[in-house]
Amino acid sequence: MIAKTRTALIAALLVLAGASSPAIADGDAVRGETLGYTCLGCHGVVGYRNAYPSYRVPKLGGQKAAYLVVALQGYRAGTRSHPTMAAQASSLTSQQIDDVASYLASLGADTVTAGGSTAASLEETSTCIACHGQNGISLSPTWPTLAGQHEDYLVHALNQYRDGTRKDPVMAPLVAALSDNDVALLAKYYARLDGLETTKVE
Repeated sequence: MIAKTRTALIAALLVLAGASSPAIADGDAVRGETLGYTCLGCHGVVGYRNAYPSYRVPKLGGQKAAYLVVALQGYRAGTRSHPTMAAQASSLTSQQIDDVASYLASLGADTVTAGGSTAASLEETSTCIACHGQNGISLSPTWPTLAGQHEDYLVHALNQYRDGTRKDPVMAPLVAALSDNDVALLAKYYARLDGLETTKVE
């Protein structure tokens, strides 16, 4: 009964997400390369950490372009909280955001395509799979791939959804019941999968 209720909740939230998702324009990776150079100052350095709170900045290599657009729009709109990211996103037009996202997504995309060989077996992932895929590789272009993401960043992101610092109509109710232990288990599980990598120029 609980599983059916959870499935129905997820289905309803996905419909809501689809209805509220912004239209994603096509980006130009060539134009985005120049604009995205600044991003590599943090996201292109292996192990680079956010100062406070301390966590490794997320891997963007191979992340979906449409999701990167959603994330940057969130920083610009204030639904995501980070002073540096908000300033960066606010300095870009919508077209420039699309271009930067296309460029960043092109770096390391082959790694994600080749990954995902480990089947999800952790019970806590049963809800996550509906959006983020059986192996942490997302099923929709506007949802993030989690496979290979830094463990401490995943903990940080989940905690932001839990405390409302990061606002999302789908994630908020799904993470509300997670315990600290659940968050730790999920982050460790997805971080160990093959997938995302630190953004770098080949």
